[in-house]
Amino acid sequence: MAKSMGEGEAPRFAIFRAKDAVPGAEMTVMEYAAVSPVVTEGARRVREAGAGEGSDLKLLFSMPGFSLTYVWFKSGYPLPRHSHNVDCLYYIVGGSLKIGQEELRVGDGFFVGGEVPYTYNPGPAGVEVLEFRAANAFDIKVLANNPAYWDKAVATVQSHRDGWAAEPRPSPVMQSV
Repeated sequence: MAKSMGEGEAPRFAIFRAKDAVPGAEMTVMEYAAVSPVVTEGARRVREAGAGEGSDLKLLFSMPGFSLTYVWFKSGYPLPRHSHNVDCLYYIVGGSLKIGQEELRVGDGFFVGGEVPYTYNPGPAGVEVLEFRAANAFDIKVLANNPAYWDKAVATVQSHRDGWAAEPRPSPVMQSV
């Protein structure tokens, strides 16, 4: 059930299983919006430094007008300032995060309206969140257009990468998938 359904195929009832989740690299519900050359180059450098080892993104469920994704950002993961073109409700199932001056833990969450720029910092044990959207297709616009941000992000990835390999998920919910 994790695979995206076409228009007009909305079920009245559906079961989905974590083991069937679509890995982030295979997801078709999120499209990257055009970015500046600074973002393009910075994102390339961060990927090459090993940022992929610091996160796990999965599509759990998608149907016309609705999607549910799971993401685990490991401790120290540098999530760039970004926005999406649709509203999103985030629910923390493991670990913690800091958004602005607020520290949020398991059971907490936050809402971000479409086109509202934001970022957050995973806590010391990382963070696992469920992302609920009233859309089965949305974009991501990376807005970190400052070369100094990308230099710092690369350094952060390099300093955390070895530790990420052994970092356990903060919640047992998704440990078997």
